[in-house]
Amino acid sequence: MKKVVILAVLCLISYKSNAQSTDVFFTKADNFFSKHVKNGRVAYSEIKKDTKELNEILNIANGLKLDKENAKEYQAFWINAYNLNVINSVVENYPIKSPLDKAGFFDKKKHNVGGKNITLNDIENKLLRGNFPMEPRFHFVLVCAGLGCPPIINKAYKPSTLEKQLQMQTNKALNDPSFIQVNKNKVKISQIFEWYKGDFTKNGSLVDYINQYKKEKLPMKAKVSYYPYDWTLNDLK
Repeated sequence: MKKVVILAVLCLISYKSNAQSTDVFFTKADNFFSKHVKNGRVAYSEIKKDTKELNEILNIANGLKLDKENAKEYQAFWINAYNLNVINSVVENYPIKSPLDKAGFFDKKKHNVGGKNITLNDIENKLLRGNFPMEPRFHFVLVCAGLGCPPIINKAYKPSTLEKQLQMQTNKALNDPSFIQVNKNKVKISQIFEWYKGDFTKNGSLVDYINQYKKEKLPMKAKVSYYPYDWTLNDLK
């Protein structure tokens, strides 16, 4: 009986410790983004001069174990983890003009996060899209370090605010005239919609999806094409 009680106490202590560490992660990540992100760009050169803060956050992230059943916490954690590790990979190779300057940036380089050794593509496609296939809004908050991506925000994504943040960033992207380029009935949209078309067309066409958020609706018979993705680094000079 004593062994059972001791085990229960140890599990409770472990749970509380992990919860506290998760809170610390979100707080420190929020502080980091607020200091180093401005107008959708990242101060890579500034971070490069002193990586202590970023390294500390990544070390905390690696020690965390999150359950996908707690969906908002899980999603918020992995969105932040993706964006932080993108920044870290850029900083490690800085100065560069594009994340594509580094071979395997997204699909080869491994990152130690959440007790896993995984690539950025693993985070996006297995842990987020794979576990939550009905959530296309991930595409507007996962930032690949290229200017073609929806802009990174200067806050961390948190469980309590995640729904509002997902909605806000999707609204911003789909009402941005540079992201959705309209010329009468001809519409040019990001290649994100081409690469992940299936995510956006589960309940209709691409135009249907965009019009859920767009204030000035696209014509239902709009001729849709894709403009080239801009991989230029989102560097704050």
